[in-house]
Amino acid sequence: MAGLRVPAESRYADELELLRGQDEQLGRPLPPGWRLSPRAVRAFIVGDEKLGVSRKFYGDDPLVDRAVVTLLGRQALMLVGEPGTAKSMLSELLAAAVSGNSNLTVQGTAGTTEDHLRYSWNYALLLAEGPTERSLVRSPVYQAMEAGQIVRVEEITRTAPEIQDTLVSLLSEKQLMVPELGPDALVAAQPGFNLIATANLRDRGVNEMSSALKRRFNFETVRPIAERAFEVELVERQLRAALEGSGQEVEAPREVIDLLVTAFRELRSGRTADGVPLKRPETVMSTAEAVNVAHAATLEAAYFGDGRMGAAEVARALAGVALKDSTEDRDRLRYWVDNVVRERAGGDPRWREFLGAARSAWS
Repeated sequence: MAGLRVPAESRYADELELLRGQDEQLGRPLPPGWRLSPRAVRAFIVGDEKLGVSRKFYGDDPLVDRAVVTLLGRQALMLVGEPGTAKSMLSELLAAAVSGNSNLTVQGTAGTTEDHLRYSWNYALLLAEGPTERSLVRSPVYQAMEAGQIVRVEEITRTAPEIQDTLVSLLSEKQLMVPELGPDALVAAQPGFNLIATANLRDRGVNEMSSALKRRFNFETVRPIAERAFEVELVERQLRAALEGSGQEVEAPREVIDLLVTAFRELRSGRTADGVPLKRPETVMSTAEAVNVAHAATLEAAYFGDGRMGAAEVARALAGVALKDSTEDRDRLRYWVDNVVRERAGGDPRWREFLGAARSAWS
């Protein structure tokens, strides 16, 4: 499949096939409806060097174990966390490994309706034939129940409470009635069906979930990457993947990526590497945003520079992420630059280059 966004089951098809072969070779039992064993699902996500399976999720490995165990049971899985902590990526990887299909997804917004979770109709066929199987338009949840697969609901707290409540009966009864097709028309969830939802902690107050819906989920918190080395490796890996897709040959030195990660970690945590407290900006300073900044910096280097990403390109790209429309954030960033970065610039040419570009771009 070609495109800007290739689903995980296509992107990592070789690894999934390799893990299926190992399951067969070792005689591992598969849970009903699953394409891989729980051990293989874990290996797909956190990697297996012996098999040549790459690590895809850089975070809390025990969290992955708990997520897999949740999907084995009757409760659904809720992944919560700050923006950019790879909640959606983890849900996609789990769906790809368990079901071989990560495309059954509902994107939660203020415009999400009950039809997105249940079913709707092809109105041309409905007028011509009446309510029939042919005129029925199945939602991703409906399709997942029929096929015994994982369905994903992104940003569930951005949907209206009455839409969220539609899930209560679906997760409790594991069946969906279609009264228009007759009194006995229903779809019963097949083995392997479950649901993964994500929620952004910064949006927690938008539409709070009811206690009845919360009881249908096991909650797992996805936290920012704790290990600095992991974060540098992840940014470098994601940047390399992005550059492969663009066809550009750009040099991205490890020491410049290290500088970028240092900036993000300090601004995200509100504390410098030396322990000096800072005021954290309100804008999201996640690892995902760091990857976006690195990609923008390499594109500038490719098209307007000498093909080598430097600290100046990073500073200019960072402005678009860190400086939104908040005057307070601008003051906080200036303080960090004028004090922390300026002090480092005296003994490190990378930070000196960053300081000059930042003062010019952030004025």
